[in-house]
Amino acid sequence: MWKWVIAVLIVMLGLMQYRLWFGEGGIREYNDIQARADALEGATDTLKARNDRLAAEVVDLKTGLDAIEERARSDIGMVRQDEQFFWVPDVEDRDAGPAASTGVVQP
Repeated sequence: MWKWVIAVLIVMLGLMQYRLWFGEGGIREYNDIQARADALEGATDTLKARNDRLAAEVVDLKTGLDAIEERARSDIGMVRQDEQFFWVPDVEDRDAGPAASTGVVQP
């Protein structure tokens, strides 16, 4: 009689251990979810840093004329009235490419 009770208890213990390690909501699934959460956290940190840089740039553009002038010079080639513009064809700057072959010189 006790042999059967012990055998049933051992089988039940085995089934509970199986569910704990491999079943739905078990340790294996928990580890998988934790790994995905860690990967997403790394991606979120990267995007948060990018958003912080963009927010700082927006504030800078709203409050200061220097940032607006810098943006206008780099994006659309703005030149002030008191400057002279020299364009040298077929000259490339190694770092900036063909767009950097122009020069603005202040008198």
